[in-house]
Amino acid sequence: MSTASIQRADEVIAGTYKRFPVVLTRGSGCTLWDESGREYTDFVAGIAVCNLGHAHPQVAEALCRQARTLWHVSNLFYTTPQMELASWLTARSFADRVFFCNSGAEANEAAIKLARKYFKTAGQPNRFRIISMEQSFHGRTMATLSATGQEKVKAGFDPLLEGFDFAPFDDIAALRAKVGPDTAAVMLEPIQGEGGVRCPQPDYLKQVRALCDEAGLLLIFDEIQTGMGRTGTLFAYEPSGVAPDIMTLAKALANGLPMGAMLAREPVAAAFGPGSHASTFGGTPIVSAAALEVCRTLERDGVLDHARRVSDHFRERLEWLKGRHALVEEVRGRGLLLGIRLAVEGEPFVHACMARGFLINCVQGNVLRFVPPLVIGVEQIDALVACLDEIFGAARQGRVGNHGG
Repeated sequence: MSTASIQRADEVIAGTYKRFPVVLTRGSGCTLWDESGREYTDFVAGIAVCNLGHAHPQVAEALCRQARTLWHVSNLFYTTPQMELASWLTARSFADRVFFCNSGAEANEAAIKLARKYFKTAGQPNRFRIISMEQSFHGRTMATLSATGQEKVKAGFDPLLEGFDFAPFDDIAALRAKVGPDTAAVMLEPIQGEGGVRCPQPDYLKQVRALCDEAGLLLIFDEIQTGMGRTGTLFAYEPSGVAPDIMTLAKALANGLPMGAMLAREPVAAAFGPGSHASTFGGTPIVSAAALEVCRTLERDGVLDHARRVSDHFRERLEWLKGRHALVEEVRGRGLLLGIRLAVEGEPFVHACMARGFLINCVQGNVLRFVPPLVIGVEQIDALVACLDEIFGAARQGRVGNHGG
């Protein structure tokens, strides 16, 4: 794709993304190549999507095998891949039921609808409000945008959906103050990814669970970015010792194919009867088969054990950078959802890394986020850290500009 082709793409594709002028054509593991053959080590992974890396051979084979058998039928019928995937997810989580859809936004839409329907079914129709967190991100549809605690992504879309209140993340007293007689649920990310890779205090989720139990609220965990091994456990809520009533997944569930899921406990899920909710492409045989292979690979090939080992190394190396460079103010995150908060704007460093063959991204203006495939190697991590060390040093001398330097 030449410069002229990129210009043509910009003329015909909706301008909703600020794209880098790079055309990626091939991937394998943690490596991507552009049309010129240039190689990049991928620390973005489609934004925490390709947890098994690119072109994973077993997932590709499962996809091809199912493509030769059955692609799609209506959810008016049963299919084996969907049943097996739902069985796998419920066996390894708090949940009893799974609703399949196509994206994280759809999964969160389903969670919002289920919370409201649950209280309507229970004879409490006035309980419909959901407390979400400031700096949260739950999606781009009207309902999930309404549930998102970032004004910058809401601009221009008023009036939003009624029924959402917001509390500061990791502040149980502030959350308690928001609870009223019309509150139905609390919805939060166990770690805020788009919000700047923000982790709560160790006992926060336990406190939220206790508050929900005390007030009779449902607890919804948005694990779209944190789920499927990203934080070192299959789901990020596990180390807290508590479980939600509803959980949403997407992103890494099918390693890049469109797949979302809402999981719920039986008493809550029962509020969704036939006709309550639906998705034409939710849990199609072809995507479910790929997602099932992703799930099995996470267990079978020791991916989570590897991710925990390399994440410890990665964090140590980022702390080393912090000790060397005053512009690094804080190392954040857990597992392979890591970030460094800078004292300066982060975007120039994204460009500088890309110019040197590393793909990273920036959130909240000054937080460099690292979400590589879970199969990333120590050598690749060390190479990125050496790159960051170099460009941070150059920044001290004013040699990193808006386009990477």
